[in-house]
Amino acid sequence: MKRTSFAKEECPIARSLDTVGDWWALLIVRDAFIGKKRFGEFQASLGVAKNILTVRLKKLVADGVLVMVPASDGSAYKEYVLTEKGGGLLLVLVALGQWGCGESEFALVDRKKGKRARLELRAEDGRKLELDDVQLVPAPAE
Repeated sequence: MKRTSFAKEECPIARSLDTVGDWWALLIVRDAFIGKKRFGEFQASLGVAKNILTVRLKKLVADGVLVMVPASDGSAYKEYVLTEKGGGLLLVLVALGQWGCGESEFALVDRKKGKRARLELRAEDGRKLELDDVQLVPAPAE
């Protein structure tokens, strides 16, 4: 079954799903955030078939989420490193983790204080907002 492409959609959420709309992509990015860099590390962590992992890594590189660089140990291997665009997915992963509300083997931690951190909604003036306080609306035409 061929996947539908949302690359030409107006909605940025739909367009984003073209890159990270399958679970392997987000799990690869999660593993990159926790320090995995090599094909074998991703494969061992995820238990995904090598052919599927190859396709997903190529797509993440092509879409600018990851970049391949020479191995940091000087070996002939290549490593996958998050780009700035890939780094932007941290909030997405944290939000999914908070939404899932289950126990996790990972935690978002404040580097300075070593304490857990959470995502919150805030108004432009800094007020904390609850879900009842906000709504998703179409952006104004430019």
